[in-house]
Amino acid sequence: MDDTKTTPQGTPGEVLTAFLKLGLTSFGGPIAHLGYFRDELVTRRRWVSEAAYADIVALSQFLPGPASSQTGFALGLVRAGWLGGLMAWVGFTLPSALLLVLFAYGAAALDGLVAQGVLHGLKLVAVAIVAQAVLGMARNLTPDRERAAIAVAAVMLVVLAGGVLGQTGAIVMGALLGLWLCRSGAGAPAHLPDAGISRRVGIALLLLFVLLLLGLPLLARTDQGLALFDAFYRAGSLVFGGGHVVLPLLDAETVGRGWVRPDDFLAGYGATQAVPGPLFTFAAYLGAINVPSPNGIAGAAVALVAIFLPGLLLMAGALPFWQQLHCWPRAQSAMRGANAAVVGILAAAFYDPVFTSAIGSPLDFALALAGFVALVAWKCPPWVVVLGLAAAGAVISLFGTGTP
Repeated sequence: MDDTKTTPQGTPGEVLTAFLKLGLTSFGGPIAHLGYFRDELVTRRRWVSEAAYADIVALSQFLPGPASSQTGFALGLVRAGWLGGLMAWVGFTLPSALLLVLFAYGAAALDGLVAQGVLHGLKLVAVAIVAQAVLGMARNLTPDRERAAIAVAAVMLVVLAGGVLGQTGAIVMGALLGLWLCRSGAGAPAHLPDAGISRRVGIALLLLFVLLLLGLPLLARTDQGLALFDAFYRAGSLVFGGGHVVLPLLDAETVGRGWVRPDDFLAGYGATQAVPGPLFTFAAYLGAINVPSPNGIAGAAVALVAIFLPGLLLMAGALPFWQQLHCWPRAQSAMRGANAAVVGILAAAFYDPVFTSAIGSPLDFALALAGFVALVAWKCPPWVVVLGLAAAGAVISLFGTGTP
């Protein structure tokens, strides 16, 4: 039975409310964001099934762009159509973008022991959130020995190959192994809900992505605003593997052209670590401090839309073709294997960078474990854990009893 249709279609307002909450509380980077999405939208609100969510995550891993934002956009699409997809992007992106624009105007200063302690506490939140996501997805998507073995093999491949090659290779490997090992009809994942995008529209969106990528460099010679849009569109088009990978591209497009000073670039990157939401909102800061016009609010808006647009075009364009795969029995077997590989990818990311960058002492481990228990056993909302561990990090840093 298709369990993705147990909940009626929602409204754009509902989507905006849900993603605004996520945009205000989702700390810890793209892998942690996927954990927040799963907890809020799969477990609590039941917008899609676990398998459908894993399908969307798997597709986002194949495409260039910000994986967590693409996943959120797709969830908004299948929940409330095009306007729902837009509201998902706005709700998840706007809080961090506004905070970074304020920082660009000098309204924020992230320095001192307390601020550093809060940042460290937020890293511990990410450990708890991702651990919960790995556990929950493993229970649902690796229920037998075959799929558990695929997940372990995916971890091994990601660890050995690393980066984008390891992640995409793990999903391809999982799909191939699924054709061989997961041919049983038991536990077949439900197909994605209809996002209302035809294959013809999907092709048009993919062509628009290519047209902008190739055409903007020619138009950029005529106008500085188009040059700014082109620089950030190209950066968003060529990024595989998560938000941090975009930094060298942004450095080349802004600092390399003399649009942004190196010190200002690094200061903005540091501030980006302190705000929730996608790291791609760093573009809003860079657009605001851009030396040639447009800058300020206008520059932030141009840069922000430009860097996210390619990833959203690709997700919307590819989604109808991804949905069609579920009409074929062999494709369902491949997707069982790919979903198991997604669990392995998330498990590998839980260790590095989430665990290794956050846990530096026994006290860190104890706090992260407390956050995990609060989420899993006490069923606390994620925002409560965010506030609690951020406050704990600040207290420990202030009194010098830990290692933030």
